[in-house]
Amino acid sequence: MELENKESIYGDNRPAMEDVMNIILGSIDELRANMTANDGTDPVEHCLSRIKTEDSMREKCRRQGLPETPESALVTIHDAIGVRVVCPFISDVYAVRDHLKDMEGFELIEEKDYIKHAKPNGYRSHHMILQYKGKYYAEIQLRTISMDTWAALEHHMRYKKEKSPNDELITAELKRCADELASTDMSMQTIRDMIKAELHREV
Repeated sequence: MELENKESIYGDNRPAMEDVMNIILGSIDELRANMTANDGTDPVEHCLSRIKTEDSMREKCRRQGLPETPESALVTIHDAIGVRVVCPFISDVYAVRDHLKDMEGFELIEEKDYIKHAKPNGYRSHHMILQYKGKYYAEIQLRTISMDTWAALEHHMRYKKEKSPNDELITAELKRCADELASTDMSMQTIRDMIKAELHREV
């Protein structure tokens, strides 16, 4: 069977996109090294990155009624490059956010704080769209371990499309779980701040 020979929806931009993604990851590694050296704390639990697959990008173009072209994939749509940073504490999320906003060559295009202003279903995360040298866009998601756990579990449970009599109860329970995890995040942040204050007093 002959395979269909399609040109990449990214044209010849994929190597440059990978370079941009690696610049972001390298900058995050630099922040981690500096913070670990300065106060012994690593602001990142783990970091994931990807360039959206050809099939996913083409499907997104179709869903948005866009032509399947590099213009759509790289200019109209802003998440061809994606980086997710999972942090131990809420303060780490904002430390990484501040660092990324100050990266040379990058401009902050859009920022949505779903930590301070959670979505109605309880989803919490900090989203940023960065643009590199006026050309390539990257979507950055910053969240705590608790937020990432909730988002992953909620994603696994979104397996059905049909309405059911339990939909309202399921939605309410997911929201309750999200709120409980958010409360835990705040408590853990408070405990961490207390420990850091004690250590500074001892010094």
